[in-house]
Order: sequence, then structure tokens, then C-alpha cells
Amino acid sequence: MEAGVFFARRYDEARARFLAAAAAAGAAIETHPHPLRGPAGERLFCDVARLGPARAARALVTMSATHGVEGHCGSGAQVATLREGLLRDLPRDTCAVAIHAINPHGFAWSRRVTEDNVDLNRNFVDHAQPYPSNPGYEELREAICPPARDAATLAAAQRRLDAHAAAHGPMALQQAISGGQYVDPQGVFFGGHAPTWSNRLLRRIFAGLAAHASDIAVIDYHTGLGPYGHGELIMSSKANPDGWRRACDWLGKDEITSPDLGNSSSAPLVGVNSQGMREAAPGARLTTVALEFGVRPLSETLDALRADAWLHAHAAMDQPEWAETKARMRHVFYGDEPRWKEMIVARGFDVTRRMLAGLAA
Repeated sequence: MEAGVFFARRYDEARARFLAAAAAAGAAIETHPHPLRGPAGERLFCDVARLGPARAARALVTMSATHGVEGHCGSGAQVATLREGLLRDLPRDTCAVAIHAINPHGFAWSRRVTEDNVDLNRNFVDHAQPYPSNPGYEELREAICPPARDAATLAAAQRRLDAHAAAHGPMALQQAISGGQYVDPQGVFFGGHAPTWSNRLLRRIFAGLAAHASDIAVIDYHTGLGPYGHGELIMSSKANPDGWRRACDWLGKDEITSPDLGNSSSAPLVGVNSQGMREAAPGARLTTVALEFGVRPLSETLDALRADAWLHAHAAMDQPEWAETKARMRHVFYGDEPRWKEMIVARGFDVTRRMLAGLAA
């Protein structure tokens, strides 16, 4: 079957395809309504489909739209997995759980962040404690998120960013921009000052899973880093050493990258969602990987994110910048091309099969 049939250009279409695929597969479906609406007034939901025993000791979890607009990829992969029967014959005492659009607001609005401009994958910190610092972001704050978008301001900002990269290296600049920051609520990669709606829901889902499952494996679909269509498997080797060893055993040590080891397309991050999963399921053995697919060059992707942050801080929907910026966001996070979609489905199937085999072993 042509891979394009699994993907959708809008959140509401993606949700309809996911629900249809889950129902056809015989999944039990839970629906969690979001309190806000999409840009056309549509209602928003996170849907959770489950196949296999209700009290299974092992669970394979897939998740889409941690970073909203990246949900085009994750949703397509989830729909393909359901429709093509990969979860039809699960190993003994194993269930499969597909969390569709954990951040439905970002998905619908073509944003990477949640409704409160929070990067969900930086939000899982202890908000009662002092926040992690990001000196690079604080130094470059005005250059990363300039107050205006005219040519002269953007050129001056780019000169500062280029100078920082020349002095400290490209990864140091990437760390400053994307590692996570807690000082600029209108800026990029903001980790928030309280748990978001999606954060609280994710914790509830994993606490429910851990009531019975002692082994939980997670595939969290992402886009925006790395080569075109390449599915990089990313995991922290420090945050969960036991899970790192299991992932290397299941998926191959040469295939797993870690920001801690400096061999990943991702900079080291703080407040990531796997931390929330571990806290919500403290008695379970967790093996979590981010499956990251490249779309456009990193510089182009970061420029689109900076424009989107400025748009939501300063512009209205009826201004001409709105449609252009939203189109750019979809362009850098969704490879709406047949070859890219085929690569996502093939890699998703491969990782799903190997994670299930690892759980069964």
C-alpha cells in the first residue's frame, strides 16, 4: 500500500484516520478532550488506543505530537502500524498502546509547543525547585528571539549567533538555543513554570499502565533533526543507564545515539518527557527512545521556530505573516513527499518489531 494514505495534512484529518485505524484493529480507545480549540474552532483531543490484555505485564507504547506539528509524522506511523497489522499477533502477556496527539493544541495550530508556548519535552522538571540554567540562551536571548523581524534586525541577530558558533562550536550554539530555558516565556524551547495539560495527562497514562505493566518500552516519534528521512534512535545514556543497556541490546549499540556521549544530532536536554514517565511509573522497567526523522537543514528549522514564536507573541491571525509562517512550520517538520513517508513507515515498522521482540525476550 502506498505510504501516503497513512498521513494527513491537518490535525483533524490525522485524528480521523487514527480513530478509524484503531477501531478497525479492534483497539479499546480512550479519549481525552483538551480544554481549548483549534484555529478553525475544532475540538481537540488526545486519543489512546490499546490492543492486547488489559492487565498485561509488558507494554509497547508509541507516542505522537510531543512537539505538536511533528505529529504529522508520528500519527502517520501509528496509523500505518495499526492498518498493516503489526500489532495483530502480540507476544504473550503484552499490550500495545498508541498515544495519539499528546499535544493536540500544538498539532492543530502547527506549533511545536503547547497552548502556553511550552516545549513539552522540556517541561518535566521539578517546578518547586530552582530551574536549570542555560547561560548561552540568556546571553543570546535578543539574538535568538529578536523583538522585530525586519531585515536589519534579523541580520544583526544572525551575526551574533554566527559569532557564538565560531567561538564555541556549532553544538554549543544548538545547546544555547534548544537545550531548554526557563527565563523567557515568549521565547523558543521554553520549559514552562508549571506542568502543562499534556504533562499531567502523560503522567496519568503512565501511572495507569504501571498498575500492571512491569516492563514498558516507548517509541516517541519526532522530526526536525538529522538527515532527510533518517530515523535516528536517541536516548540519554546517563538518565536511565539500565534502559540504555536494554535499548542497545534490543536495537543494536551502533544504532542508539546519546546527547550525553556527543554522538547525537540532539544537544543535551533538560526536563524531557521520559523523566515524567519514570516518575509516574517508578516500579516499571522503562526503555524509551526518541525516533527522530530529519526534514530540512537545522538552520532552516530553527529560523522557522523563531518566526513562529515571534508570530504568536506579536501578530494576529489575519496578518499576512500568519499563513506564511504556518506553511514554513509544516515544511520544516513534515516531509510531505512520497519518499519521506515511505522512509518513516519502513523505519517505524523496523523499530516496532525489534522493540516488541526485546520486550518478549
